[in-house]
Amino acid sequence: MNSKTIANGILRAIFTLVFISLILYFLYQIQSVIVYIVISAVISLTGAPLVQLFRDRFKFNDSLSVVLAMLIIVGSLIGLILLFIPLVIEQGHNLSLLNINKLQNNFNTVYLEVAHYLEGKHIYLEKSLEDYHLLSKINYSVIPDFLNSILSGFGTFSIAFFSVLFISFFFLKDRKLLENSFMVVVPESKKHRVKKSLYTIKHLLSRYFLGLLIQILILFVIYAIVLSIFGIKNSIVIAFLCALLNLIPYIGPLISAILMIVLTLSSNLQNEFSVALSTTIYVLIGFAFAQLIDNFFSQPIIFSRSVKSHPLEIFLVIIITGILFGIIGMVIAVPAYTALKVILKEFLSENKIVKHLTKDL
Repeated sequence: MNSKTIANGILRAIFTLVFISLILYFLYQIQSVIVYIVISAVISLTGAPLVQLFRDRFKFNDSLSVVLAMLIIVGSLIGLILLFIPLVIEQGHNLSLLNINKLQNNFNTVYLEVAHYLEGKHIYLEKSLEDYHLLSKINYSVIPDFLNSILSGFGTFSIAFFSVLFISFFFLKDRKLLENSFMVVVPESKKHRVKKSLYTIKHLLSRYFLGLLIQILILFVIYAIVLSIFGIKNSIVIAFLCALLNLIPYIGPLISAILMIVLTLSSNLQNEFSVALSTTIYVLIGFAFAQLIDNFFSQPIIFSRSVKSHPLEIFLVIIITGILFGIIGMVIAVPAYTALKVILKEFLSENKIVKHLTKDL
């Protein structure tokens, strides 16, 4: 091996690293488009049976079948949104009946009790608040910034919504569109293995999404029972919303807990503060019970049987993608990781690391 061969090898390695870095940077820049495509692919998988039904049973043409399927999907989404309108109206009604003076007296009573308890520990709450000037540190400019962020978020959501609808329509109309577009850049000698990988990915993800539906159903039933026992109004809607939020790994349950606390307290504003507080604590105990079942029963079964991955793998993957891509990355982490494992198993099955990670596939 002469110096020229070594130099060519080094140059090739540098070129490969630069090329991979550019591809990763490009994918990072268009991450929102990738998310649109992934969501559209999920919708197409969900809507494919409907399209097939309209084609085979009712003999509709492709375009009409897809339009009807999309209308059913969008209508279902709108129906879910409309479910929460009574909840919003109810909470607004509760707030309109709120006795401010009574609430202030309850708060003052709790404040005095806490301050008296802390004084016994030689901690003077009122003096501490004055020393740190906490009230003077409130930044009221946050309010217009918050309103601007809401408007910006609404614009972003509108673009995402219509983009997903547009892409989903063509994915449903031509079921092979995504596969054929991908196969164009695949060498002829690799097409059979790629098709095999795509079939395996589709099979595993179908099982994964079915597992998620079962997970949501279990949480929904437990939440609904707990809220109904303690007489919380709109318990079905609240339970369904909190169960859906569980789709966001780790952050979703935290948001659900806060939402359940707020809604339980607001539903008991007409009662004494101690009654409302005790009811909220009991509801949180029920919420914790549901989370224990989900964390130690539902999730391990879903991950082990549907995507063939160890829970520790899933935890690390979700955390890493969450750091890189935020909440959306956490949501799509498991499907993306599953697809990557299938591809690695098909093309790098002799690699020791790949062989260890994909031994259960």
